[in-house]
Amino acid sequence: MPFDFRRFDIYRKVPKDLTQPTYTGAIISVCCCLFILFLFLSELTGFVTTEVVNELYVDDPDKDSGGKIDVSLNISLPNLHCELVGLDIQDEMGRHEVGHIDNSMKIPLNNGAGCRFEGQFSINKVPGNFHVSTHSATAQPQNPDMTHVIHKLSFGDTLQVQNVHGAFNALGGADRLTSNPLASHDYILKIVPTVYEDKSGKQRYSYQYTVANKEYVAYSHTGRIIPAIWFRYDLSPITVKYTERRQPLYRFITTICAIIGGTFTVAGILDSCIFTASEAWKKIQLGKMH
Repeated sequence: MPFDFRRFDIYRKVPKDLTQPTYTGAIISVCCCLFILFLFLSELTGFVTTEVVNELYVDDPDKDSGGKIDVSLNISLPNLHCELVGLDIQDEMGRHEVGHIDNSMKIPLNNGAGCRFEGQFSINKVPGNFHVSTHSATAQPQNPDMTHVIHKLSFGDTLQVQNVHGAFNALGGADRLTSNPLASHDYILKIVPTVYEDKSGKQRYSYQYTVANKEYVAYSHTGRIIPAIWFRYDLSPITVKYTERRQPLYRFITTICAIIGGTFTVAGILDSCIFTASEAWKKIQLGKMH
């Protein structure tokens, strides 16, 4: 007797003349196909969409920065002349720089009565401050007006990612034009290192920050202290990391197989139960007629 390879077929076929179509089976089959299509489209959308996951850890992510953080500041002082405006930087490593001018620009406002300061500079990764003041001016004004609007204050690389909503420019739009002109302003910043890694593994380093502020007129034994706009910062030891991820192909295929197989199995059980109950009910009705 020749070997018949068809013995290995576990999916034996039933001749069509031995099967019986029903309206209930047709309804269940259509609903089953629609349900599978809905789940398939949902899984396909999740498969082609890039997911951004975040995690927290304790470390310095940008060890190649040389212990520096790039800062971008854009601020307008509408009632203070440009020749009076300066940027001072100091920190706990002993840095004390008055009148920082590198990579900075002063733009006159209100026909020269005001000034817009734009600057890019770096700070050390230690607690410190930088402040906008008149300390670097040749002659100190009697009553400097420190009312201002902050257009931008950011640290590190600029992240423009749709799925990441962080406080990268928390002070952007801060308006202090109605404040006391002679008051100093203290902005207390807590800087949080942030890493964004795309699908290719390329990393970008930025910094988010939280802010608290206060306004005050300071005095000493010699009289009123010249006001300034202070940005006092400290770094958080916690790093936030955002990572782009896409669902693996094998997981997508596994999920689709589970959807199709599970749906057809449940639908088959449901159809079998309905058909068996229907046949039993018909027999009961025939028994009553006899």
